[in-house]
Amino acid sequence: MRYATRGGKRVRAFLVMESARLHDIAQAQSIWPACAIEAMHAYSLVHDDLPCMDDDDMRRGQPTVHRKWDEATAVLTGDALQALAFEMVAHPDVSASGDVRAHLGLTLAQAAGGQGMVLGQALDIAAETADSPLTLDEITTLQAGKTGALIRWAALAGPRLAEADESALASYAEALGLAFQIQDDIIDVTGDAQAAGKAVGKDAAAGKATFVSLLGLEAAKRRAQSLVDQACDAISCYGDKAQSLQRLAQFVIARQT
Repeated sequence: MRYATRGGKRVRAFLVMESARLHDIAQAQSIWPACAIEAMHAYSLVHDDLPCMDDDDMRRGQPTVHRKWDEATAVLTGDALQALAFEMVAHPDVSASGDVRAHLGLTLAQAAGGQGMVLGQALDIAAETADSPLTLDEITTLQAGKTGALIRWAALAGPRLAEADESALASYAEALGLAFQIQDDIIDVTGDAQAAGKAVGKDAAAGKATFVSLLGLEAAKRRAQSLVDQACDAISCYGDKAQSLQRLAQFVIARQT
């Protein structure tokens, strides 16, 4: 479990802690859901890398869990990380309010499961054997689950801890999550495996429809930038306190990993 959580960009944890900071929530509280979302994300990667899924040998610049150990260990590691995520959002230090902790757990289950990330993964697997490539709208729906659902949960953790309005950060997260996935598709086309820490070029080799294959590389880059602009505008209501999250949005489309 420690090995599976090593490295990474910590974007989702950063979203939790910064959205909490916007609402004057102490780091001693926000660190728990921040670690929870990283555990949930790590579980998804361990299972996603398995031979029955994406069959990847490298993740974050090191052998995937099932390559370093074996498939059974990888399955159990993912299971344990998922359980740990719920343990952490339910921890008493998250909030004095049991209702707040329960709501975080409920929404995490919705974001991670059959209404969110797992649904997106299932749609992605189904697309591999579909008679025709997915349309742009279908890819957008797929990625809203596979990538966007956990990003949205992370961004909304702050207002949920504070029992505050979620609308601005919900709009931010929707645009950010889609920009994140478009950049992933761009990296798969233009990136270097060593820099990315994982295999690249797999989507094209598999003939999968992506934002790049449907829009073209330059149009995909423009779309990602437009989404980042939307994300930054959405949280302008927070004033200067939102600068870190606005810089994060710019980072999302500048990264090469």
